[in-house]
Amino acid sequence: MFRFLRHGVAIAWLVVLGILIAILLSVKLLRDTTELRFERDVNRMVFSDNLDLLTNMRAQAGVESDSARKLLEAANRAPNAPYIVVSIADHRLWFKQGDSVLFTAPVATASGKELVAGGGAEHWRFETPRGRLVVQAKDSNPAWVPPLWHYVEQAKSRGLGLVHLERGQSYAGYTVQGANVILPDGQPAPAAKEGRELVANGHIIVPPFGTVQRRYMGTLGTRRLDLGDGYGIHGTDEPNSIGHSVSHGCVRMLNKDVEQLYPMVPVGTPVYIY
Repeated sequence: MFRFLRHGVAIAWLVVLGILIAILLSVKLLRDTTELRFERDVNRMVFSDNLDLLTNMRAQAGVESDSARKLLEAANRAPNAPYIVVSIADHRLWFKQGDSVLFTAPVATASGKELVAGGGAEHWRFETPRGRLVVQAKDSNPAWVPPLWHYVEQAKSRGLGLVHLERGQSYAGYTVQGANVILPDGQPAPAAKEGRELVANGHIIVPPFGTVQRRYMGTLGTRRLDLGDGYGIHGTDEPNSIGHSVSHGCVRMLNKDVEQLYPMVPVGTPVYIY
């Protein structure tokens, strides 16, 4: 009888040991998967020239764990909490609580067009994402840091080439000093403006990230609700575009409308786009 009990205890310990090993392997697999997803997002950021992905990556890495936890809590709040609905087909946004419409306004959505560059090596399709998103942050007077596709699009429409101006290098007398691109005459280049990119020798000059010339003020209007991954609901400096499919993915609003909506929408508000 004693031997039988000892044998049973040994089996029980083996079972416990097996469970612990399985748990450790599961944790390792989860960690490896997280690292692979993190690496994938880094590669995606580099490929798309999209710095807005940094916010999501930091949250995944735990750098902004407190903010991420608050965002999650906000996203799971009471069923009667307000939410945003956007109809791509109708070009309209509703801010609702239950069945009640608290605010509505016309919007512009993505064109659905495709941009191809470099003999097909790089391509982008401009679509407004469908599904459930969440307001991750809010910006007043936001700056737009244009990704590579903006310069490709500008160059194609104007029949120009592209050249990347790197720090420590020069092109046609243009150099980079600190936060500015320096003109051949030694003066800082003007602040960035859409359609007024720096041009030399038949090429649009792509300024490096971190320079004043890579930050466009006013393009996103006066307010932005950040939806992550480079998408947002924001104002515009092209009011005639509202009501049409013309954006590169974001939901545009008239500045007066987004200014009215902005204080009503807390971070964590669900956004349903269809």
